[in-house]
Amino acid sequence: MDGYFGSYALVAALFAIGVAIVAGALMANRLLRPTRPTPDKLTTYECGVDPVGEGWAQSQVRYYVFTYLYVVFAVDAVFLFPWATVFDAPGFGVATLVEMFVFLGFIALGIVYAWRKRVLTWT
Repeated sequence: MDGYFGSYALVAALFAIGVAIVAGALMANRLLRPTRPTPDKLTTYECGVDPVGEGWAQSQVRYYVFTYLYVVFAVDAVFLFPWATVFDAPGFGVATLVEMFVFLGFIALGIVYAWRKRVLTWT
């Protein structure tokens, strides 16, 4: 396995071995597991309560907005921690400070927009 394509052949062989191991494990699971489907086992299970009505239900948009705001704050935290470690390094002080205030300005603008639209009130 020398040469330029030798590395690729080695990676391809390892990938094929990995796929074979996973496929073999899944096949062994399918062959060894007990299979006795009953009507009770085939019903939808939801927190120990029997399903009533259709399987489709409307969900309010505000839950998605809260999820979006959580993602915004999570991304904010992901950028703040590395920034805090680099900020003290020589040559990065003023530039990183300005960049972080621009970033926090965009985050603050999104929060002010959500607040003005009354998204952050729980009713």
